[in-house]
Amino acid sequence: MASENSSVSGVSGRYATALFELARDEKSVDAIKADLDRFDALLTDSADLKRLVRSPVFTADEQGKALASVLEKAGIGGTSAKFLAVLTANRRLFAVSDVIRSFRALVARFKGEATADVTVAEQLSDKNLDALKAALKSVTGKDVALNVTVDPSIIGGLVVKLGSRMVDSSLRTKLNSIKHAMKEAG
Repeated sequence: MASENSSVSGVSGRYATALFELARDEKSVDAIKADLDRFDALLTDSADLKRLVRSPVFTADEQGKALASVLEKAGIGGTSAKFLAVLTANRRLFAVSDVIRSFRALVARFKGEATADVTVAEQLSDKNLDALKAALKSVTGKDVALNVTVDPSIIGGLVVKLGSRMVDSSLRTKLNSIKHAMKEAG
């Protein structure tokens, strides 16, 4: 399965593929995706959790105990919690964001959706996210799942990567092209 999608490869791809196949067999793909999305949101919002996940100074045992507490408070259990515990025990928790991204790609392909990576200068409202999804659906003919990243350095606009296509309408890129054109003219 991993060979079908170039975005699902390496260590994170193997873990994501194993989890996806288990979730599919258990008929719990949506529930596990929701748990992983919740964990990913916790990771985004908490510098302490990021440090726990990424820092090699914590032992697997320390990470496991702290993670168990976080998962319990977040209401994440079952297969999702066991999977995150396996990542921790195998000293691969640092790769959890890549695993989640790969898992999302597998789920999207399974459901016949496309996945787009979108970079914006500031968080989009639900209305704008829906409009973007609708625009991308009209181009692809498929439902599009969005992986949104906020990067203030693009100043404004957005960068959309969908499969092998990329559209960069960021203000930073436009300013750089104007700057380049002015250098050539001068």
